[in-house]
Amino acid sequence: MDIASFSATYAEARDKFRAAVRALGADSARYDNPNKGPNGEALSTDVAYLGARDAGKVAVLISGTHGVEGFCGSGAQIAWLKSDAAKRLPRDVGVLLIHAINPYGFAWLRRVTEEGVDLNRNHIDFSKPLPENPGYDALAQWFVPQEIEGPGLDAALARLKAWRAEHGDLAYFTAWSAGQYRHPEGVFYGGAAPTWSRRTTEAVGAKYLAGRKQVAGVDFHTGLGPFGYGEPICHHAPGSPALERARAWYGQSLTEPLRGTSTSQARDGLTHHGYARMLPGVALNFVSLEYGTYSREEGAKVFREDHWLHRKFGVFGGFDAERGRPIKAAIRRHFYPDTQDWKEMVLWRAFQVIRQTVEGLAER
Repeated sequence: MDIASFSATYAEARDKFRAAVRALGADSARYDNPNKGPNGEALSTDVAYLGARDAGKVAVLISGTHGVEGFCGSGAQIAWLKSDAAKRLPRDVGVLLIHAINPYGFAWLRRVTEEGVDLNRNHIDFSKPLPENPGYDALAQWFVPQEIEGPGLDAALARLKAWRAEHGDLAYFTAWSAGQYRHPEGVFYGGAAPTWSRRTTEAVGAKYLAGRKQVAGVDFHTGLGPFGYGEPICHHAPGSPALERARAWYGQSLTEPLRGTSTSQARDGLTHHGYARMLPGVALNFVSLEYGTYSREEGAKVFREDHWLHRKFGVFGGFDAERGRPIKAAIRRHFYPDTQDWKEMVLWRAFQVIRQTVEGLAER
């Protein structure tokens, strides 16, 4: 396994991706983000397309939807680009790779975009009433309390524990992660308008996916599930042709939040909702490939501390502050276990799911 395809920073990942694309002579494009990274580096989403330009079917491989989770998806994309599989695509199948769709979050070690938005909750129709999450509303001040240590934190955790005991785990985790649209400094905030990353997604789709017969997305994520295990999560509706195709392609390991079989839960504003809206009439399949890292409790802690840090210092601050350095180290570790065994597991599963996706498209 080519674990050298993983990177230590966003800037290194961007350079490796571009180099792998150049080596293949692939069609490429760059979408420059207006902001800079913590070291003044340029930020961009980089795109590569392989295969016949008029291919009727396209697999889309996406990294960095949740910023800091981009270390995983980037490594998988780069390793695949350097493999023989990238040079032997079936007839009428193309592959579109979208690297660091949320470059701010990748570079600044955050899950959210520069607008403070969870991109995977941002793909809603903002002309309609925003989704409600009354559980989050009740717990917002405790999910991201004013203090992240000492008596203030203890009081917040006690409130959360009591609410969870009263309402149950399902209600608690729905309140926590289903998405919310009222608390801009809170976790899983879906935003008040399309973000730069969503607009870029739509621009990439218009350039590379318009007029296709079928599109299949694989969106790389980390942070849920057993260490190193890659769970293909499908949010398509039960009984839909898209879900039946996904079951045929990915087999028994496919999980479905709408049926309660996944580590994830049903939610609004997902990336695949955005693809469905921008590709009407196209046969669409979409999975999130979610790799496990550490416990939910550790995840809640790094969420809480990162949102506290940027509430205190602003979206472009706190990275090098004395209190910020350990917070950034912790969030990086949680979403990117920088160990050989984890990277090997990531690549094995990534190559399998990419192969299943490409072969599934070729068989249709």
